[in-house]
Amino acid sequence: MKIAYKGSLQRTMIIYFLMISFASFLIAAEFIYDIHSKELRTRLTQNFTRLSNGEMQPDAAFQPIQTLRDKAVLTVALFLVVVLILLMMFIRNITEPLQHMIETSKLIAAGDLSQTVSIRAKNELADMGKTVNELTSNLQEMILLSKDLCAAVDQLTDEVSDVLDSAGMDRGKAESLQGKMHRLNSKTKLMNNIILHCRFYGMGR
Repeated sequence: MKIAYKGSLQRTMIIYFLMISFASFLIAAEFIYDIHSKELRTRLTQNFTRLSNGEMQPDAAFQPIQTLRDKAVLTVALFLVVVLILLMMFIRNITEPLQHMIETSKLIAAGDLSQTVSIRAKNELADMGKTVNELTSNLQEMILLSKDLCAAVDQLTDEVSDVLDSAGMDRGKAESLQGKMHRLNSKTKLMNNIILHCRFYGMGR
């Protein structure tokens, strides 16, 4: 899953906020201008005069207000469309990469170190993804080194056990040393089991 977008996270949020604010300002300014326009007042005055003289029906007299209402409804609908578009852009550019990073981090925490965060961008989310990838790589290196160490310890314990079996060492000391070697071997086996539970990606090894 690769997600590509440009711009820093902070700048993107500011742009979204400014666009919504600008659209809200235009709607408010247009509505206020229409309400306080001389043309509207003149038409309403004329219509009310003709209505009082019986020359016009009430519906026709209030037609300018109905027209203003229809314009306001259309303007609000357009504003909602703009907000919806910005919301979709927000989900695509911010929420989806963040969700991708969360899901990948959960897989890494479960032991799948073959997972990487793939976000191609120049923002804070991309920096965080790069940090997660570096952390996974370093963790994988340490686990592989631990695996090599476990193998060396297993080989050493086997060799020491063979020497103890063949050497004429005091029985008490031999049993104590055998116990220590057994506990060390148990710990390395436990570490090996943990390592085998992990999954790695290729690192040129």
